[in-house]
Amino acid sequence: MVDDPSLLDRVPVAIKISNYPPQYVWPQAGINSADLIFEHYNEGWFATRWTAVYLGKDPERVGPVRSGRLIDLEIPAIYKAVLACSGFSNGVLELVRNSDLYPDRVASPSVGVGEPVFYRDFSRDVPLEHTMYTSPALVRTWAAEHGVGGRQHLEGMVFSEEATVEGEPATYVYIPWHLLDAEWRYDEAGGRYLRWSDGVPHTDALDGRQLSAANVVVLYVPQWDTDIIEEPHSGALSIQFALWYSNRAIIFRDGVRIDAFWQRWEREDMLTLTDEKGNPIPLKVGNTFFEVVPAGEREIEIVVKP
Repeated sequence: MVDDPSLLDRVPVAIKISNYPPQYVWPQAGINSADLIFEHYNEGWFATRWTAVYLGKDPERVGPVRSGRLIDLEIPAIYKAVLACSGFSNGVLELVRNSDLYPDRVASPSVGVGEPVFYRDFSRDVPLEHTMYTSPALVRTWAAEHGVGGRQHLEGMVFSEEATVEGEPATYVYIPWHLLDAEWRYDEAGGRYLRWSDGVPHTDALDGRQLSAANVVVLYVPQWDTDIIEEPHSGALSIQFALWYSNRAIIFRDGVRIDAFWQRWEREDMLTLTDEKGNPIPLKVGNTFFEVVPAGEREIEIVVKP
């Protein structure tokens, strides 16, 4: 839902954004402008990385941009997006090249897409891998040159100004990623959840404002190590994310917790949130931050307080 319906007449852009190490990448740029953000474990099961999806807003700068992961074979398919990232490991790159996203919905130096879609910002004293940036506009210009643009089929997400399902009070959500404490605290005055990371407010480099979300959704997703070497120096393996079929979810909106299920049965199906009978549960109008936590033996025990 957007104020200007014409904004829907263009392709979404999914940009891969670093979240570790914090001394090099915080604060990231353009996060508060994303419609959707997916946070997930990186290889090694210690730090997280983000995929941000843009449709309604156009921040002038987004980043630092980092390399894609296996989950990025799924998110662009769900939201009919063009993926922008700094590269891929060899094993993931092979899967990308053999996917339905390639070649016209993948912008990355790994597949020969460099400047002007991506550029370096050396204004911060950080290692080279944390200096790449882009913008939704730059990616859309490239996509249009490759025949990708216009309104995409995005039906399936449901929104409401007021909650239509009763829930339990939930003004505090704590997610103990292995090397990151993520907290969401409900701001009743603004009607949004504010983000803290490792005990400090997590802000956006573009405007200095704290990251916030109308909805925080915990997705329980089966995850496991593959045989793809993601990090050659450590030998860490790529993680597969089974973001298909169905599993548990928790929706946080308006200061309440709503237990739900996520559904995605076919590759191009929208990721939907339902009750146990399959009835859609609306999200609050606004942006959504998805926390993609492992289901099963690596499951993270989140803490919710009223």
